[in-house]
Amino acid sequence: VRWMMYWIVFALFTATETVTDLLIAWFPFYYEVKMAFVIWLLSPYTRGASLLYRKFVHPTLSRKEKEIDTYIIQARDRSYETVVRFGKRGLNLAATAAVKAATKGQGALAGRLRSFSMQDLRSVPDEA
Repeated sequence: VRWMMYWIVFALFTATETVTDLLIAWFPFYYEVKMAFVIWLLSPYTRGASLLYRKFVHPTLSRKEKEIDTYIIQARDRSYETVVRFGKRGLNLAATAAVKAATKGQGALAGRLRSFSMQDLRSVPDEA
């Protein structure tokens, strides 16, 4: 449970860090403060991740649980529809490519078969 709390808080920190790095990276000792914060989150003595999770993250997730469940259901439904749509499109493209390759390759195949005709074999000298 402790590691779960750490990784959830660390993921939120990383997500906000991408924005804050652009805005306040010029601040003196920004990277040192950021490193100290990560150590504070990870330390078993301070239990910073556990504190932040219990005080902020868990209450927010509990309040928004119904909305989160609704978004998950919508994402699942949309992902199924998207997979089916792209699957159909991919099969159509593969079938078209196979038909084009067969029609183009048919001439080359006929040319190779012609090269092994009996007339070509008669022109090869017998070594026996």
